[in-house]
Amino acid sequence: MKLNIAVLPGDGIGPEVTAQAVKVLKAIAMEFGHIFTFNKALVGAAAIEKTGSALPEETVSICKKADAILFGAIGSAKYDMDPDAEVRPEHGLLGLRKSLDLYANIRPVIAYEDLLNKSSLKIKQIRDTNILIYRELTGGLYFGEKKLTNDSASDICEYSRFEIERIAHMAFKAAQTRKGKLTLVDKANALATSRLWRKVVQEMATQYPDVKLNFLYIDNAAMELIINPRQFDVILTENMFGDILSEEASVIVGTIGLLASASINEKHAMFEPIHGAYGKFANKGVANPIASILSAAMLLDHFGLDKEAALVRKAVHKSLKLHITTPDLNMKYDNISTTKVGDFIEDFINNPEETNLNFKNIHLGQSTII
Repeated sequence: MKLNIAVLPGDGIGPEVTAQAVKVLKAIAMEFGHIFTFNKALVGAAAIEKTGSALPEETVSICKKADAILFGAIGSAKYDMDPDAEVRPEHGLLGLRKSLDLYANIRPVIAYEDLLNKSSLKIKQIRDTNILIYRELTGGLYFGEKKLTNDSASDICEYSRFEIERIAHMAFKAAQTRKGKLTLVDKANALATSRLWRKVVQEMATQYPDVKLNFLYIDNAAMELIINPRQFDVILTENMFGDILSEEASVIVGTIGLLASASINEKHAMFEPIHGAYGKFANKGVANPIASILSAAMLLDHFGLDKEAALVRKAVHKSLKLHITTPDLNMKYDNISTTKVGDFIEDFINNPEETNLNFKNIHLGQSTII
């Protein structure tokens, strides 16, 4: 298969973790005989510094021509500390989502057996957690009309039936292939937009009689996600609620550095870790690249490359089992860098059946991990 992949490393740790995902995709292409081409483009603070725009037209053009987009992270403390800044790094990501109409965001949340004790939650609560969050991505408060004065501010939250239906169909179909359970998270007791969400999804449920539909208010859902995450299968929700819940879900898996995502529609697809740029950790070799690598696995899934995606995930599982992980997860070694994690996973892909792999550059004192 030939794929043209746009690479938008972004800011902070984005370039470091994205480089490892590209490395893994190149290993997959070599192992399976595919041809993947990569075209880099600017976005976020890096783009502002060079062009004055968080999303240059050239970047949009490259993304529209690509088969898929591999995204890093954006953000900068410089802009976070300036409430009057008219152009912000985040405008690049929001603008890209809107320009390409990437309305469906899919975020898997999986509790890995080898990392259960890294979570702040009790092991018995989180073991076997496997959740798929469908977050509407181009509507709601983030894209509504905004007003700001010295004394007041407002953000308009607006949704149409069409916007709700198109992502709800995806979520129902996903539930059909899993445990057959869909939970709509809203705030229908207080918000008109949530009442529309509930009305539309309830009407659609008749088309999917094999899916059990449940409803939870966002405040209750946030609590239940911590108390008993195993009760969830597929979660469907609007933009801001989905943003909050998926960040909260990182507590289950032990670190946000493991959570990947896909943002898709019928024509375009973008894959990215859900974490931010974390500028203070940039260029120190401590950023966890696994979320970015798992995003690359989701890219392979998207194009039906199931064996390839499975091999990437097998390599990730092996790295977790052997503690070839960055400091946020490492329980055994203290000198495994971002690059070394990528090297390990690359080597595993190149030698998936070998019992004694030559994991280059994974040196620990006088010993080498094999």
